[in-house]
Amino acid sequence: GFFTVNNGQGNFYTRNGQFRLNDQGVVQASTGETLQGFQITNGITSSALTDIDLAGVQSSPTASTTFSLGANLNAASSGGTTFTSPVTLFNSVGSQVILSLTFTKATTGNTWNFVASPSQGTVSSGGTGSVTFDTTGQLSSINGGALTDLPIVIDYSSANPPAATQTLNWDLVDAAGATTRKLTGFAAQSNNNSLIQDGFPTGTLLGLSVDSDGVISGLFNNGQSENLFQVALADFLSPVGLSRVGQNLFAESNSSGQPIIGAANTGGFGGILGSSLELSNVDLASEFVTMIQTQQAFQAAARVITTTDDLLTETVNLVR
Repeated sequence: GFFTVNNGQGNFYTRNGQFRLNDQGVVQASTGETLQGFQITNGITSSALTDIDLAGVQSSPTASTTFSLGANLNAASSGGTTFTSPVTLFNSVGSQVILSLTFTKATTGNTWNFVASPSQGTVSSGGTGSVTFDTTGQLSSINGGALTDLPIVIDYSSANPPAATQTLNWDLVDAAGATTRKLTGFAAQSNNNSLIQDGFPTGTLLGLSVDSDGVISGLFNNGQSENLFQVALADFLSPVGLSRVGQNLFAESNSSGQPIIGAANTGGFGGILGSSLELSNVDLASEFVTMIQTQQAFQAAARVITTTDDLLTETVNLVR
């Protein structure tokens, strides 16, 4: 297949795969034509051919929906002792929110009351409760009842900037309804040891990669990667009929037929090797043999000419 490029007036076709990102974020050939492809949005590949333009590409934020806190609350603490666990979250506009879970030891038993307080917005549900640990230091009760995950709802209508209401699931139990054993009440210093949450902020583009299917993926500074474009390839019923327009570019003609547009590794199209430089496809041994044969043929022809010239000279001398 051929790469499809556009110079602003029409499409052309080339097998020269040396492309670069110009200062405007457009993928171009070394001669200035723009590489064509299919845009990928939310995992869906468009069928429309368009310029591969990476200017201003960002990774959209995703609001946190669940978190799992690993912490130990010291069972040997006296009643009234407090300990705070900061939980880093992200809301729908990508703002970082610190949800502070402040635990206060009850006067009896190994029970801790907690209050959830976010750095932005207000908690409208699930902001208070209690956790109780058994004689082995494992979580045994939530809010005085059975083990269950805790929902926490945060309202950001008064925040700056405002964001959608966020419903969080505090993951405390597994699928079988047993404790995840991450929140413990051992007789050891209170500490925070792990935090897992599923949100992330807006990300800016750091780098690009291209796979064998021609899919251009972006790596962003929020740790996410995203498929952005798929390079378009073209084929013709009679590639030898293409018109040469110079600079390794070809144009369709009546002899070549119309282009068949597709993607790498589909139909009869081959794969794409990203960040690779094609080596010369000349067979040096074959070319050396051809050069020797040509040189010998030249020498033979030169001898024929020399012999003919000598014969003509002798003939002229005989006439004289």
